[in-house]
Amino acid sequence: MSDFTLPMTRQRPFDPPDEVAELRQQASMHRMTYADGHVGWLVTGYAEARAVLAHPGFSNRPEKMHAPIPSRVDLVGERRDRGVPRGFFLRTDAPEHTRYRKLLTGQFTVRRMKALEPRITEITNACLDDMAAADGAADLVQAFALPIPSLVICELLGVPYEDRAQFQEDSKILVNLETKADDVLAALGRVSAYLYGLIQRKRKEPADDLLSGLIEGGELDDEELTGVAFLLLVAGHETTANMLGLGTYALLTNPDQLAAMRDDPSVVDNGVEELLRYLTIIHLGPFRLATEDVEISGNLIKEGEMVGVHLPVVNRDPSRFPGGEHLDVTRPAGGHMTFGHGIHQCLGQQLARAEMRIAYPALLRRLPGLRLAVTPEEVPMRSDMTIYGVHRLPVTW
Repeated sequence: MSDFTLPMTRQRPFDPPDEVAELRQQASMHRMTYADGHVGWLVTGYAEARAVLAHPGFSNRPEKMHAPIPSRVDLVGERRDRGVPRGFFLRTDAPEHTRYRKLLTGQFTVRRMKALEPRITEITNACLDDMAAADGAADLVQAFALPIPSLVICELLGVPYEDRAQFQEDSKILVNLETKADDVLAALGRVSAYLYGLIQRKRKEPADDLLSGLIEGGELDDEELTGVAFLLLVAGHETTANMLGLGTYALLTNPDQLAAMRDDPSVVDNGVEELLRYLTIIHLGPFRLATEDVEISGNLIKEGEMVGVHLPVVNRDPSRFPGGEHLDVTRPAGGHMTFGHGIHQCLGQQLARAEMRIAYPALLRRLPGLRLAVTPEEVPMRSDMTIYGVHRLPVTW
C-alpha cells in the first residue's frame, strides 16, 4: 500500500483520522509515501510501535529525515537543524543523548514532582479564583489550561513568567504545521536569543532553579544550556496546556466521565492516564530513520527508510486496550504511549501527571456548573498543529 499518504484531518474531535484507524484493522505496519516521494513505513500496532521506538537501529537525528506531509518538505535535512542550539537533545542519539538525559533525569523524579504539588495547587487555585471572580464566562485555554503549566515550568526553570507572551507566541509558530520555514527559523532564533541572554544573567546572579543548577554543575556550555532550556520550556507548557484544554472538552461532552473525575478521588489517577491514552495529543509522529536493516513483526525495514508511529491509533489498539475507542476514566490505562517509549520517552511526564491530577478535579469541583458556551461543533481544533488540542474552549458556569 505504498501510495498511502498520511492524513491530518480528524473526522471527529477525539478520534484519530478514520483512514489510519481502518489501516490498523488490516495490519499493524504499512508502506507509506512521504511528501517528498520517499516510500517508508507507518506503524499502527501497539507492539510494533514499542519495538520501533526501543530499537537502537533507528535514529532521531534530522539530517536524513524525509518530510511526512507537504508543509514539512522545506524543513527537512540540514535546514531543519539551522537555529536549533546544541543541547536540544530530542534530536540526538546515544551516546550524545545519554549525556544530556543523565544530567536532567534527577530533576524530574517522582519525588521532586511530589514536592512541587503544593505549589501546583496554589497556581491552580489562583487561576480558579480569577475565573470565579469573572462574569461567569471564559476561554478555558487562556484562563486555566495555558497559565498553569506555563507558570510551573517557568518557576522550575527560572524563566521570568512576565516574559511568557513572546515564548508562548513563538511556541505556537514552532508547532504549527502550516508555518513557513523562514518563520520557523525566525521563531527559533528569538527563543534561543532570549534564553541565551537569560543564562548570561543567571551566571552573574544564580537562583534556586533548574537552569542555575545546571550552570553551577559546569558540564554544559552556554549553547548547550540554551538548547536544554529551549526543549524544556516549549515542551513543558505546550503539551500539558493542550491536555488540560482538550481533556476538559472531552469531559464536558461525556458527563458521566466528568462526574466520576469530579466526585470520586480514587478515579483521578486512572482518569488522567485514560485521558492521556484516549486523546493522544501527539498529532504527528514520532518518526525514526533506520540506520541498519531492522525486522519488525516480519516486516523488513531497510537502512535509510523512514518509519512513522501513529500514536493516536496505536493507543487504541484493541490487543492492548480492549474497548479503547471509548473514554472510560475507570479503565486501567497504564502502558499507553502518549509519552513515547524508549530513550526518548518524555522526561517531564511526572510533572505533567502531577499538574493534571491536581487541575482537573480542582476545576470540576470549584465550578460545578461548568459547561461549553458554544456547541461542540464550534470548538476550534488544533488540526494544524503537531500537538493536538483546542485553540479555544469557550465555557460558562
